[in-house]
Amino acid sequence: MGGDRATGLQRQLPASSRLLPHQTPFGRSGHRTPLSPRTVAGWILRHPDSLCEVEQLRLKAVLTHCPEPETLTGHVHSFAHILTERQGQRLPEWLDAVRQDDLPGLHTLADGIDRDRAAVIAGLTLPWNSGVVEGHVNRIKMLNAGCSAELASHS
Repeated sequence: MGGDRATGLQRQLPASSRLLPHQTPFGRSGHRTPLSPRTVAGWILRHPDSLCEVEQLRLKAVLTHCPEPETLTGHVHSFAHILTERQGQRLPEWLDAVRQDDLPGLHTLADGIDRDRAAVIAGLTLPWNSGVVEGHVNRIKMLNAGCSAELASHS
């Protein structure tokens, strides 16, 4: 139902202002299929090397026609690099860059990181982690949930 509304709205826009004017390799030749924001977000969040050729081409078309996702993609990939390479010292620079762009969703993320900036930087920089402790906490929670469910079924 929601897809029908999105398709209807897209048809009402002049062809020159449509966000995603492309031909789909999945449908009839020449048939325009609007991409969902979830699909595009999935492509942005995945490592570029994990996208198939069609996904890479379609993402490139989106980024060519709309500057906001291109800026967002740059920030997402930069943040992923900071996380995977454990470069916490680069976080303040990344936060400043995010705040210079009009991307409210990332501003919310930046504000959340700022509330505990020192801990986030330490977590991205120091070699220690609390993974073992968190594993035990999760195991205890699961055991407690199982006991609670069993007690409820006997009541």
